[in-house]
Amino acid sequence: MRVLKITARGFTASFRYPHFMMGLQPTYNMPPPATLYGHVASALGEWFDPTGVRFALHFSYAHKQADIETTILLKESSGKMPQDKTLPKALEGNPNPFQREILFFPRLTLYINRPDWLEAFRHPRYAVCLGRSQDLFTYQSVEVVDLQPSPHAYLEHTLLPYEFVRLTASGQSVLMPRYLQNERKRQPTFERYITLSRRIETPSLLRFENNPLPELWADPTAPLINGLPLGLAFHSWV
Repeated sequence: MRVLKITARGFTASFRYPHFMMGLQPTYNMPPPATLYGHVASALGEWFDPTGVRFALHFSYAHKQADIETTILLKESSGKMPQDKTLPKALEGNPNPFQREILFFPRLTLYINRPDWLEAFRHPRYAVCLGRSQDLFTYQSVEVVDLQPSPHAYLEHTLLPYEFVRLTASGQSVLMPRYLQNERKRQPTFERYITLSRRIETPSLLRFENNPLPELWADPTAPLINGLPLGLAFHSWV
């Protein structure tokens, strides 16, 4: 399969759990698919039809640490401004400090089955960021590679289909936003995935003879480990 391979680095990233609003905002350990859709759309300069577009990723970071941020929740007000009694007061609010988890020195390798988007990522339409606008990234390389189907590979720092839960105890089961439907006021679609940080090798998974491995692809340009290539599991947005 011929794909576009994009390698990017940044200083910070934070992928907030959508149902946490106050006090603490933990982060996913890797970008949700909905975040990746926005990242790709930013490079293209427009929303794109996700039908038939598939992606895989390799994501890592150096450290995770919590920092203090402050938001001000505004509400309608009345009366006059205390500094100048001639000016009406329209809004007022109080500072709300909270802890946000941040991933430091993240690195993303994104694979997309659209090699025709090569020039779009070499000349992105908008500033390159991953998630929040302050989490700026830099593209280090953008190239077209030919992946090979392979049941023998190693997997690490990646997002796996939830069906891998029956094959290995490694990884963390998470519910992530898969896609935001812009035509329906950004209505989110959620999906269960496995986030995998540690390394596993597919030969150790093949002992489950009654549960064949999902489709995997190998990146021939990635380093070999124990004679095995880097394995990739592809996902779709719809």
